[in-house]
Amino acid sequence: MNTAFSSVCTRARRRGVTLLELMVVVSIMALATAGVSIALRDAPNAQLEREADRLAALFEAGRAASRASGVPVRWEVTSDGFRFDGLPPQTLPDHWLAAGIRVASAQSISLGPEPIIGAQAVVLLIREAPERTATVASDGLRPFTVR
Repeated sequence: MNTAFSSVCTRARRRGVTLLELMVVVSIMALATAGVSIALRDAPNAQLEREADRLAALFEAGRAASRASGVPVRWEVTSDGFRFDGLPPQTLPDHWLAAGIRVASAQSISLGPEPIIGAQAVVLLIREAPERTATVASDGLRPFTVR
């Protein structure tokens, strides 16, 4: 009896891998691939995207502050960053978080206090990859977004 059981087990092992073993291997490969793709992410492009997203949020904050106070707010580029004219000092940030961010167009943006502003856009680029740009724009009705 023991010999029959042994031959059945031996035949079962010769068939190949089990579904569970295959799923474990595929899961490990998927995790390794995800880890490598995150580790190899394009750093200058990611910095540019983050700064563009941040600038769009700052524009919306400046726009809201302008509408709430009734005071015109204007965003302007400076030699070491930018400023929001019309708001009290230190209300909103005045510098880039990533080094090497520059404004390629639109040296100033009007943020209000009117609820409808003209269509405006700012093109950002980063020194490490000047061929890549990010545009922060609004049509005057909708919020500023990154294009």
